[in-house]
Amino acid sequence: MLKGIPSILSPELLKVLMEMGHSDELVLADGNFPAASHAARLIRCDGHGIPELLDAMLRLFPLDQYVERPAALMAVMPGDKAETPIWDSYRSIVAERTGRSDAFEEVERFAFYERAKSAYAIVATGESALYANLILKKGVVTGAQ
Repeated sequence: MLKGIPSILSPELLKVLMEMGHSDELVLADGNFPAASHAARLIRCDGHGIPELLDAMLRLFPLDQYVERPAALMAVMPGDKAETPIWDSYRSIVAERTGRSDAFEEVERFAFYERAKSAYAIVATGESALYANLILKKGVVTGAQ
């Protein structure tokens, strides 16, 4: 254990966050996402929800300040009646931790899968909300942070 590091962040996840460079992407995958078949690097965080992980990660992980939308949500499929209240949680967490209220884009489901395949890592969670998948683009760590 270390001081100041949220205990929800495992040593394996911390290592990957440290290894990532500017503009590398990380997927936070819900429990239905095909994480194992899409991941170059797979990190298991079973039993944890994405909002808790997102909040802990954004204490350490800067979002890319050089792109318009450093976070991507998997868009609801046309005709699907699924609700996405978890997106409001994500927006609130990102705004609180980064000051950005406009960080999100929506990516069509199959385009999201393709983008996830090229991500630096996929974090498989136990999140049960539908359409809860999220891609984060890492920013630059500066001395001011």
